[in-house]
Amino acid sequence: MHELSIVMSIINIAEQQASQARATCVEEIELDIGTLSGIEFGALEFAWAEGVRRTILEKAVRRINKIEASADCIDCGISFPVQHYYDPCPVCGGHLINITRGKELRVRSLVVS
Repeated sequence: MHELSIVMSIINIAEQQASQARATCVEEIELDIGTLSGIEFGALEFAWAEGVRRTILEKAVRRINKIEASADCIDCGISFPVQHYYDPCPVCGGHLINITRGKELRVRSLVVS
């Protein structure tokens, strides 16, 4: 389950940012997670509950912005939503696509005190 290592990395980011701000508590954390990021959301929930115990994020409100994936077709130039990396263009059927959204995995913001 790589979601636990991701949670641990998020905890490290939060601890570093809180330390720089001379804060002792994270009240809220906002995450951007794309549907093609490789994150299994159910596993993330479990890993989060276990991983943040006795950390600076234990009582933080967590907000997740789920970023739906989209791509541009290199052949015909249209933009379209995708569910998988290898979805074909719905207009021309081409497989030469550029994923433009949906791979995100980042801490968008922290509210500290």
